Amino acid sequence: MDTVGKALEEVLSSALPQGCITVGVYEAAKSLNVDPDNVVLCLLATEEEDAQDVALQIHFTLIQAFCCENDINILRVNNMRCLAELVGGVKQGGEPMDLHCVLVTNPHGSTWKDPALNKVNGFCKESRCLDQWVPVINLPER
Repeated sequence: MDTVGKALEEVLSSALPQGCITVGVYEAAKSLNVDPDNVVLCLLATEEEDAQDVALQIHFTLIQAFCCENDINILRVNNMRCLAELVGGVKQGGEPMDLHCVLVTNPHGSTWKDPALNKVNGFCKESRCLDQWVPVINLPER
């Protein structure tokens, strides 16, 4: 499990400078609607207090259903602070980003071949074989 977290960290670190990260529930929904074939991974992240947010849980359910329907791998991430560090966590002007949903997409005009992404996708596939359609992973502390 730790190796999957490290692989995810590598995926995010290499996708960010390429502009292959979409952050936020609404932005992710728009991206999924426009070009679902370009999405290679969907991350859903929550804090403990988010478990009581019914609207967020409904969004998660809809995003998960859409991803399953379109063969997009999904992971739940339980360390939003670490995720924020990896994807920059703050918009221009100092406003915090909505990190509840993060999409990783292919770079424009190419299919992304990354050993770390292959490892994460393999973990998702293995989890589905065990009837864990949305596995939860821990991102390593930085």
